[in-house]
Amino acid sequence: MGKEYARIEGLLRTFIEAQPVFFTATAPLAEDGTVNLSPKGVTGSFTVLDPHTVAYLDFAGSHSETVAHLRENGRITLMWCAFQGPPTIVRVHGRGEPVFRDDPRFEELVARFSGVDPVPHGLRAVIVVRAERVRDSCGYAVPFMAYESDRDLHAKRFAREDDASLDAYFAKKEHIRASMDGLPGLPLPLPPRTGPAGDGTGETAGQM
Repeated sequence: MGKEYARIEGLLRTFIEAQPVFFTATAPLAEDGTVNLSPKGVTGSFTVLDPHTVAYLDFAGSHSETVAHLRENGRITLMWCAFQGPPTIVRVHGRGEPVFRDDPRFEELVARFSGVDPVPHGLRAVIVVRAERVRDSCGYAVPFMAYESDRDLHAKRFAREDDASLDAYFAKKEHIRASMDGLPGLPLPLPPRTGPAGDGTGETAGQM
């Protein structure tokens, strides 16, 4: 039988933070809108902010469905599966928001992710999720699979980009500025980062 949790802490937090991959699910309000399900990977790009709040880094990609859905209605579910060890599935149902680079909270949030350098990945936003319901269930049908390592392809692809070239890349993609259903997605042009990791000019630490 599954169990509900009032807080993300202890063994529950340890389990979540140990998983090399998790999934996010969102949907627009329209009944004929496109449901989106995304895998998230890069080690160090997820963190528990407090017992009721989690966050992950939103990196450069070819779509912005999650961002668009959160901007419209905030609903999101995150899921972790145990592919090794005891069979467990954990879901966090909650309300999320994308915190963009011109938000006063942005740099403080990014500083919470000490296990990854976000610059080579083309950081677009920080997704913050306030948990409304946390529950686990058995993972009896989830297969055993061994984790080998992160792929380095994403960092290699976007490490050579600066804000100007990222803007050009995003502008060419069909579903960045708007979702597949036409909802507002990633604000373009990308606002410059300010604070410790930026100087307000659009260049971030580690970019040339």
